[in-house]
Amino acid sequence: MSLPQPQTQPQAGIEAALPAPPITTPASLLTRPDRAAVLLMLLDDGEASSLISRLAPAELERLGAAMVALGEVDQAGMAEALADFAQEAQREVIPARDRAGHVRALLERTLGPAKAESMMQRIAPDARPFCIEVARWLAPPVLVRLIGDEHPQMIAALLLLIDPEPAAAVLSALPAAVQSEVVERIAKAGPIAPQAAATIDALLSQRIGASFGASALLLGGPQEAANLINLAAGEVRGTVLPAIAERDAPLAAAIEDALFTFEMLFALDPMSMGRLLRDVDSAQLVDALKGLKEDQRTPFFAAMSSRAADGIRDEIEMRGRISKAEVTAAQRAIVAAAKDLAEAGEIVIGSGDGDFV
Repeated sequence: MSLPQPQTQPQAGIEAALPAPPITTPASLLTRPDRAAVLLMLLDDGEASSLISRLAPAELERLGAAMVALGEVDQAGMAEALADFAQEAQREVIPARDRAGHVRALLERTLGPAKAESMMQRIAPDARPFCIEVARWLAPPVLVRLIGDEHPQMIAALLLLIDPEPAAAVLSALPAAVQSEVVERIAKAGPIAPQAAATIDALLSQRIGASFGASALLLGGPQEAANLINLAAGEVRGTVLPAIAERDAPLAAAIEDALFTFEMLFALDPMSMGRLLRDVDSAQLVDALKGLKEDQRTPFFAAMSSRAADGIRDEIEMRGRISKAEVTAAQRAIVAAAKDLAEAGEIVIGSGDGDFV
């Protein structure tokens, strides 16, 4: 008796009736650090190094451990990591703050500082980051490290643009052969053309950014103003903000928001925290705590009964993933409630030296 020959193509009805093969996902890709590790390994070394340099030590430790522990990652694992990244990207926005600075950095990387400066003057003539002013605040040894290998003409021009005392200290730290050339050019120098100042500015922008990061070029802002007010003694907040509001109400509101942050609530004593939580909706509290690490939630749980704290923990776990915007909105609502209580004198926030008493 002859055996039936196997079919090379399964019949449509049989194929439809067969159960779909299970899609297996490597166990190592079940956590967010593992997915981040896979995504990082899909990038080239330069891009991966740029991302890693922005991580905090604890984050880098978790990511590095995940990368070391991962074995061979198949296409399903890579697809899962990319899908997770795409889903997370849907929750984010590209901020408009310092867009000109971002464009400048990209142009400098592609064209070099001089050409990038010329291009920025065409597309955003008012966006120059005045790094010469930043240089006035840098210690002479730092300036030497930034421009010591430049042409003596460039060094001379910079020394003419900063104060005499730090300029003299920079000159003293230069090699003797360079000192004479720099002094000679300073003695022969006339008015510094705007183009020369722009070139120096672009060079400093590149060097400062490379040495200290982009944050070194960001000076001022509502948060800096708020920090200054919080450190000032007396009734500065009560007098400064109303005066600013008369000239620029949105700016005064931005400073007011920066004065009172959600992180300040971590220092509340249990009695004050308990008073605050009586005015907070439980759903808002769950969303606000969802965005915190476990140790940051401790001051909130310490002001509750064990049963209430366990209930909030359970709700946080059941809440699932939420967007950063939802976390921020909930935290702002709690901050607003705390601010009302502080201004009413029912709780104390901060050191007690300011108005929030």
